[in-house]
Amino acid sequence: MPDSTPTSLRHALAGVLILLGLVQQILAFVGIVILPHGVGYALWLATLLLWPDIPRRTRWQAGALTIIGLGLLITSRWRYEAAIAWPTITSGNTHVVAMLVGVSFIGILGNRSGSKRPLGHPVTGQRGTLGTWLGVHLLGTILNLSTVFMIGDRLERRAPLTTPQLLALNRGLSSAALWSPFFASMGVVMTLAPDMEYSRVLIIGLPLALLSGVLTTLELSRRFDLAEVAGFSLSPRSLLMPVTMASLVMLWHFKLTPELGIVSIITFLLPAVALASNLPAGPRWTLYRVRQHTLMRLPAMRGEIALFLSAGLLTLGLSTAIAAATGSEWTLFVHFGAWEAILSFLAIVASAIAGLHPIIGVSVLASMLDLGADRQTLFAFTALASWAVGTSVGPLSGINLSLQGRYGVSGYRMMKHNLVYALVMSGLVIGAILLLDQVSQTALAFYSGHTYSETR
Repeated sequence: MPDSTPTSLRHALAGVLILLGLVQQILAFVGIVILPHGVGYALWLATLLLWPDIPRRTRWQAGALTIIGLGLLITSRWRYEAAIAWPTITSGNTHVVAMLVGVSFIGILGNRSGSKRPLGHPVTGQRGTLGTWLGVHLLGTILNLSTVFMIGDRLERRAPLTTPQLLALNRGLSSAALWSPFFASMGVVMTLAPDMEYSRVLIIGLPLALLSGVLTTLELSRRFDLAEVAGFSLSPRSLLMPVTMASLVMLWHFKLTPELGIVSIITFLLPAVALASNLPAGPRWTLYRVRQHTLMRLPAMRGEIALFLSAGLLTLGLSTAIAAATGSEWTLFVHFGAWEAILSFLAIVASAIAGLHPIIGVSVLASMLDLGADRQTLFAFTALASWAVGTSVGPLSGINLSLQGRYGVSGYRMMKHNLVYALVMSGLVIGAILLLDQVSQTALAFYSGHTYSETR
């Protein structure tokens, strides 16, 4: 067994706290709560311990988000007398952070020697870029953000990721929000619009997502020389691990634990598989791998963890302040039609570019609308489309925070490179909204026995 790599007491304690946060999150799935809100406490304390080691740019960004979030909460309490559950304010985004920690255990999959199979000849050019987008998109519909790390880490084995590779990862995942029933976006939307017709969203959203892949491939081939840019090969060997994990997630979701969401299943399933893969080498070897992962890999996630936790605090502060300032009596639109949906979509995307996660805009919009059952499908598609476009371009979206924390690329750099993409996708979304509204109006007229006529 190789010697342990020396590590400071501060890093070791932070790694143990991060692992403790993951364990508490997993135990909560079966109703065991060691400490109320303990996941957030453990992760925030680990972040404070690791704060001096976080890269300066990330540290400034996370610090600003934290200060703004706390300031908004304090303002909401003092000025609007809003009820603030102070012990819970550390819990924002902890479920996502726990999932990221769980996904990191992919790193201990493999044989005892830790050697990796040699990589074959890479697939490059448009075919390689399309393969990266398609691989992330198809597998990401089920595995969500974890797919980006699976595929991104595989590509990084050759060389540091390039801008085209990062953009393909970004757009492949974000565009899946247009139609995937397993995405967090769909879960939020189904809660806000329970009477939505998923079949209509799928008919519009899936073709739009495929257009995103075509647009990505053509645009990147025009802007960059892709001749030497390695892509993800959709070969059986490269797909074996992601597809196996996706199959296991589906088995647990539909058969074993249907009450748990996809993110929750990924959180405990990937570490469990990683541990199981090491057990044939013996318990001592398995414990050694977990110890090394806890002391070395988990503290190295400080950038990702800090960004997600601070963004969660900002989201809580913003949503609390907006709710306290506007109340619940005011309605934004008397009627929610195509043009109101378009204005809402553009506003949410603009707020994402300004740094707000689309979930804030979607939640705020829903709170200011009084939607009938016939309008909920239009609202649902508007929310999903704004999420898909907004997360691709928003510097503080989950995907861009993850790419920044994992691969060191600035979220604002990703925003700059995605502006044209977002503009073109926005045009396509506007056309889709008009089409969906027309179809909805026609269907309503058919079922009610009246002929629909344009009145505006």
